[in-house]
Parts: sequence; structure tokens; C-alpha cells
Amino acid sequence: MDELSRGPRQAVSHAATKAWERIGAAVYDPVVATAERRGMAECRRRLLASAKGAVVEIGAGTGLNVPYYPREITSLVLTEPTAAMAAHLRRRVRTARPDTKVIETPGDRLPAESGSVDTVVSTLVLCTVPDPEAVLAEIVRVLRPNGQFLFCEHVRSDVPASARWQDRLAGPWSVFAQGCRCNRRTLATIEETFGGVEVDRGVWQGMPAIVRPLVIGRAVPGSESGGVEGSTGGYEVRPRAVESGGEK
Repeated sequence: MDELSRGPRQAVSHAATKAWERIGAAVYDPVVATAERRGMAECRRRLLASAKGAVVEIGAGTGLNVPYYPREITSLVLTEPTAAMAAHLRRRVRTARPDTKVIETPGDRLPAESGSVDTVVSTLVLCTVPDPEAVLAEIVRVLRPNGQFLFCEHVRSDVPASARWQDRLAGPWSVFAQGCRCNRRTLATIEETFGGVEVDRGVWQGMPAIVRPLVIGRAVPGSESGGVEGSTGGYEVRPRAVESGGEK
């Protein structure tokens, strides 16, 4: 009986997942609108001002980064694994940046030759991917030797009490937020992959406390530990001192 019922159960589960993805895509922009006004839009603008050459963005979502890419970049490819999000993304680029390519693919299978990309961008993505190490390895694969990885990610808090709450709520939050893991040590994973990382810290204002701690920065493949050339340009949404005092 289990074998006979497994197919229908899987079909129902798949349909429910797709429905939840469609809902998530439809409400994403309204849900983060306050956070965008309270600093995230400016964070995107500052981060993406450093984008150059051939650019690939992973997990582009509904395309909130699109308005902030410099016109001088030579090409822009936006990848997004979720069909519902990709539909919103295509509508946005159709008017905002019609020369952009949108490709439905996960972050560990990027549509680029090895060593062919100047800039890879990830904003609020590595919390959700099933295997962050595989995604970062794929980013290293496609980047040129002097290429750069620009990132803005929410991470596990440095404040012990806040981190404990992230651990407690990680499971329920992941179900609600379609796989987002609020307690991932994403910065450590980036540092292990790239070596030298330039990073600022900030707070994602207007969002629940468990996803407020941010890291914003730049990494270059094969850099010496302790930093990379250049400046992050002050990407902070709010000063680090705010996070160190705990989230409210």
C-alpha cells in the first residue's frame, strides 16, 4: 500500500511546493519593501557600483538588484532556479534592462565557461541554497583569475543570545521562508573558499531579528588571507556597533 500511495503523495507534495513558490514570488517585493527603504536599496547600490565586465548574478529572485548595475558592464546574466521568481524577473528586466539574459538554473550550475566571468553577485542567496560550498566552488570556477565575488548575505549573529534564537527558530523559519537558514555561518564558508575577503557588517533593518545580521563585501579567488586589494567602499547598512549591541 505504501508503494501504491507514494506516487500520489509525492504529486501532492510537489504541487504544494510549487504553489508556495508562486505565493513567495508574488509577495516577496511587498514583504521586503520596508527593508529596502530603510537601507537595503542603498546597500545594493553601493555594492553593485563595483560590478564590472561580464557579470553573473546567482539567485536573482525578482530582480531587485537590476536597477543598480552600472551601464558600463559588458554583459549581465541573471540566474534563478525557481520558475515563479524567474517569471517576475523577466518582467522586470524587459523594461529596466532588456539586454539582460535570464536563465533558470541553480547556483551550482552556472551558464558560463571556466574563467570567463569578471564579477559574480550574490545578495541574500547563500542562506537558501542546499549546498553553499558547491555554489561557491562553482563561482570560483567561472571567475577569471582577477575576477571578483560581490556579496551581501544575512548570517549567524556574533551575539550569543541572538545566535541561540536563530538556532531555535531555524527549522520553522526554513519552512516559512522556503529553505532559508537563518543561522548559517556563511562568512566563514566564503573565507574558506576564497582566502582573502574584504567585509563590512550591517543590519538588515525592517526584517525579523533572526535575519538582521549582514555581511557585505568582496572576495577574489586565491587571495592571501587577511584581505584583498581595493576597498569595499562602506557597504554597511548600519554600523557594526549596532549589531554588536544585539538586535531588537
